[in-house]
Amino acid sequence: MTACAIEPSADPGDGGAPLVGCSITAEGAYAARLARSGGGGGGAGAAWYPERWTLDGPEPYAVPLPGNQPEEPGTEVQPMGDGRVLVHRVAAGRHLFALLYPTGPGTGELPLGAVECPADSTGMRLLPPVPGGERAYALAAGPRATVLWRIAGGAFGPERVAEIPGRCSGGAWLDRTGRMLAVDRETGGRTKAVVVDLERDGEVSPLLQIAPDSDDRLLLADPDSGLVLIGSDAPSPGRERLGWGVLGSTLPVRFPECLRMPDCVVTPFAVQPGQVLTPERCAVALRVDGAFGSWVGVWRPAERQVRHLPAPEGWLTGAGLWTPDGELRLPCSTPRSPCGVARLVAPDTADADRADGADGAGGAGGTGGTDGTGGTDGERPGNPEAATPGEPGDGAGAADTPAAAQPRPVPLQQAPLARLVTK
Repeated sequence: MTACAIEPSADPGDGGAPLVGCSITAEGAYAARLARSGGGGGGAGAAWYPERWTLDGPEPYAVPLPGNQPEEPGTEVQPMGDGRVLVHRVAAGRHLFALLYPTGPGTGELPLGAVECPADSTGMRLLPPVPGGERAYALAAGPRATVLWRIAGGAFGPERVAEIPGRCSGGAWLDRTGRMLAVDRETGGRTKAVVVDLERDGEVSPLLQIAPDSDDRLLLADPDSGLVLIGSDAPSPGRERLGWGVLGSTLPVRFPECLRMPDCVVTPFAVQPGQVLTPERCAVALRVDGAFGSWVGVWRPAERQVRHLPAPEGWLTGAGLWTPDGELRLPCSTPRSPCGVARLVAPDTADADRADGADGAGGAGGTGGTDGTGGTDGERPGNPEAATPGEPGDGAGAADTPAAAQPRPVPLQQAPLARLVTK
């Protein structure tokens, strides 16, 4: 459905450009980014300011939301479901939050409050937009614990929600209600993804435990199908591999060879929504960064190839969303078209299977080439040659969860290491 900016826009105090192009609401109606006056050309008079994009109309359009003074490149911006834009600024050792909205010819600003920066804190950053767009959260990581804050949607400004032992990063929502939050927690020198239950006072339970000595991170999750994209060095100690699994399923975790691209950094940023019963048919959009720049990859778990597509001109790199019918929409900004959306249609899995041919070697398809690694039927769902999920690790039984409550995710746990990689 949508891609959310999981990393901060830029380090506070960094004089460079923001690292993330924009942030998009979970439903895909609005986006927000830091734009630069003068068409992004820089210069002595150029300044950063928040900009809101409306994406759910006939044509996308942007509304500038400049404040009383220019923004720093490290300012985070996030669209809310009602069209307002949340801004996170850092000044004089404090994290300042406010909601911006257009008002006549100017910009209205509703201050939400501030959070002090502890001396031993490594900073504070917004989590991806919450489904529904009524709330917003942030993580403040310290050396021994991480504090989860509700920034918007509460009654009294920023509210301390939970303290999570360990140093947390990442962030992905596992359900449509904004109850289950997955974060990557570092403890004892290892990083494992855990689930934070916001309706149980921040109760923490394991999510990824592929091997005892591996670093297992959750990169992206789709609440509809349960498809999750995983980064783990379990199959190749010291070198992270990209894999996939399904929450609540007994199917194994897989690390397809086609997602292994030497000399490139591969980052999933959007998953096709609406595939409730068929997670293996979800189209996944990948940002691929190599020596010659960045481009777009499209992949489905049921396929044995990645289709490589050139990035559209002016792509706000790393941002995009899928529609349920399989159209990938990438926000773009160029001097001729400051607010635009490139639309790409990924071929259906059945079309890809026909293109593979009888020898199973894979083909270029109608929209791009393959990664050249081929693959075997071992990468297809149902094959046991991969890591097998275990039982829930928090000890909570069926009697602990009301029938109407959101089911807790099943941890994806340890299996014989020799069977982790599909070839």
